[in-house]
Amino acid sequence: MYLVLVQYVRPLAAIDHYLDQHLAFLEKYYETGQFILSGRRKPRTGGLILVKASSRREVEAIIAEDPFDRLQLAMYEIIEFEPTTTIAALQSHLV
Repeated sequence: MYLVLVQYVRPLAAIDHYLDQHLAFLEKYYETGQFILSGRRKPRTGGLILVKASSRREVEAIIAEDPFDRLQLAMYEIIEFEPTTTIAALQSHLV
């Protein structure tokens, strides 16, 4: 399991200009079951994505498809972790 921290490096006007493309990117990976949750940081300086993947390389390949990455609008920190405790409703998504 991976937590991807996204930090915008361009003004929000640039982020908003490409937001629909970013949302389509997110939807693609929600449909595959690889994205578990995502959301904006508060204040709005970036976001985060919880990713189910078999390797860091797989996460990097996925992130490379994000228009925010391709257009150098954001930086990404990829954190691998092993979920050890969760609520029952999430258990099937983490296996």
